[in-house]
Amino acid sequence: MKKHPNIKTLLILLSFFAVSSCMTREKYERPKEANENLFRTDLLPKDSSTIATVSWREIFTDPVLQKHIAQGLENNLDIRIALQNIVAAESYLKQSKAAYQPTLSVGPSYTFQTQSLNTQLGQISGSRKYNNLFDLSGDISWEADIWGKMKAQEKAQFAEYLGTVAAHKAVKSDLVAAIASGYYQLLTLDEQKRIINETILLRNKNLETTRALKEAGTLTEVAVQQSEALVFNAQSLLINTDTQIALLENAISLLMGVPSQKIERSTLTQQKMPAEYKLGFSANLLSNRADVMAAEYGLMSAFELTNAAKAQFYPSLRINGGGGIQSLDIDHLFSVNSLFANVVAGLVQPVLNKRQIRTNYEVSLANKERAYLNFRKTLLTAGREVSDALKVYESQDSFIDLKRKELTAYQKSVEFSQELVNYGMANYLEVLNASVNSLNAELNISNAEYAKMKAGVELYQALGGGWR
Repeated sequence: MKKHPNIKTLLILLSFFAVSSCMTREKYERPKEANENLFRTDLLPKDSSTIATVSWREIFTDPVLQKHIAQGLENNLDIRIALQNIVAAESYLKQSKAAYQPTLSVGPSYTFQTQSLNTQLGQISGSRKYNNLFDLSGDISWEADIWGKMKAQEKAQFAEYLGTVAAHKAVKSDLVAAIASGYYQLLTLDEQKRIINETILLRNKNLETTRALKEAGTLTEVAVQQSEALVFNAQSLLINTDTQIALLENAISLLMGVPSQKIERSTLTQQKMPAEYKLGFSANLLSNRADVMAAEYGLMSAFELTNAAKAQFYPSLRINGGGGIQSLDIDHLFSVNSLFANVVAGLVQPVLNKRQIRTNYEVSLANKERAYLNFRKTLLTAGREVSDALKVYESQDSFIDLKRKELTAYQKSVEFSQELVNYGMANYLEVLNASVNSLNAELNISNAEYAKMKAGVELYQALGGGWR
């Protein structure tokens, strides 16, 4: 069977456009900066597996903490907002995939017409006429994606969808870290409250001793007042600690998506953090970070939108068709003679359009550069966060060890100075100073232990863990 020459010409043009489409669209390539060593450490064994791939349940083994994190992941409002963002992005993705399909509209219509008697036609007829037009028709329109514009828009929307998924993961990672850090801080405040209560008991006992020594003539009223001031100082610290605990419980409640309430918890001594963190290479490591993923998907989307904007410069092939039944008399509307149809194919090349296409393309290039800079900034920020958390985590053991030695020395100083005062061989001011220093040293130890646990949480988060 011999093909019609017009059909053959159309097939040749479509083949040419298909080849041109592949030539005009650029392919996305990941920036080379993603493979840089982005943080300061010598612990990069090739065969190590990163803790980012480990579930948060294996890192935070306290069952009470696990229960709080699970409740937060289920109830937290930011998590639920991120899920709705995914739903919206998925709908846009489905819409972009449907762009290849033709648009079709059908429906009936009725038109009533009468001409003006003051027109040339009205003056010729000499009388007013009334016409009724009944119509039942459909219109179809289809645009060929000859330059890959729709394909680029679909890829951009797919990247946007993946970006919302990554953003959801980032929110989960942040939430897990926030609940864990808050929980450990709560345990630290409990430990400090215990220390302060013991200090209050000890200082009250010292106050009684000081009053007895004053009555014996060994000490003066100055020593009594100073001892009493230390009691008041410790009691004020206790009030401040209780306030911090209440505020922190309110903050954790909000993270868990529940009204402010008392938070169930264990003790600081029951907590265990990993002895060491396996880091892996930074390129693999940072690919686990949800914020880095989201930033790269943003770059991919901007890149594809640039391809789509570039395709606007080229002609577009549109095919429009219509058909149905039309009659002046509704009784003959469904007659064969009422059938009508039309097909129009056009190749439209934009020439003058108020610079809209040029502007869209220039804006898309600026957006692509901005997305690249944001990706680069996210990478550098990730590297810094790992470097900071790793440095603190590695140094805290030595710091805590020195603080324990400092505490032991101060405790001995308190004992010795108190004994010397009892025999009238030392100034009571030495006892007071030693007592203050001992309390501060003990509180500093609990703060240092919390700092290590917090650095461990931040390192796990910085490496990309928490969303699995």
